This record gives sequence, structure tokens and C-alpha cells, in this order.
Amino acid sequence: MKTFPVAEAKTHFSALLKDVEKGEEIAISYGRKKEMVALLVPFAARQKKKTRGLGSLEGKMKVKFAKDWYMTTEELLNMK
Repeated sequence: MKTFPVAEAKTHFSALLKDVEKGEEIAISYGRKKEMVALLVPFAARQKKKTRGLGSLEGKMKVKFAKDWYMTTEELLNMK
């Protein structure tokens, strides 16, 4: 991962975006201590979603639907 201070990132922003398109991650640092304040990552990497778990209920409950259970889209949309 490359790190750039804000001033340099502003100057070379287009080139940094091309590097990000290639899959690189780029950190932006700020201040005298050069603390990292931002991270540029490829958008495609952000799109990969993990399946969402049940959180605190995971493994504590089960849901089963009867084979003859059916709900129309209209019924689902009109639920209150």
C-alpha cells in the first residue's frame, strides 16, 4: 500500500485513481504526524458483499416454512 500526504495526493490525483483502478490501495496522510486519515480502495472490492448473519440470534433459532406456504408479492408489499 502506498501512502501520500494530502498536498501530493491533490497534485497527482488522476494518477492515483489510475493506480486504484488497477487494484492498489492508497492511503492519504495528514498533519505533522502524517497520520493516515483516508484510504482509496477499488470500488469493485467494496461491492463484494458477504452473506449477512443473524448476529446475536445466530444458532439460537430456526425457521421452517411448510411446503404449501405461499405469499404473493402483493401480499408482501401490503404487510403492515
